[in-house]
Amino acid sequence: MISTEQVKQYIAAGLNCSHLEVEGDGHHFYATVVSAEFAGKRLIDRHRLVKEVIATRLASNEIHALSIVKAATPDEWEKLQG
Repeated sequence: MISTEQVKQYIAAGLNCSHLEVEGDGHHFYATVVSAEFAGKRLIDRHRLVKEVIATRLASNEIHALSIVKAATPDEWEKLQG
């Protein structure tokens, strides 16, 4: 079974994140991802960017499912935390 920390490391290795949270039960994971790389991208493109980073792990079923709770730029995240 894969840990939330491993999923977090996989995402962080492929995407420059200023904030990253991952929760889950070993099969289903939920991520909050904050990255400057999201600037100017639509929400669907932000989600695709995260999923592309872990695509091989999803395809191999190492990670069964990843739901992206929030995909925000640092400025958007700061406003949400306001």
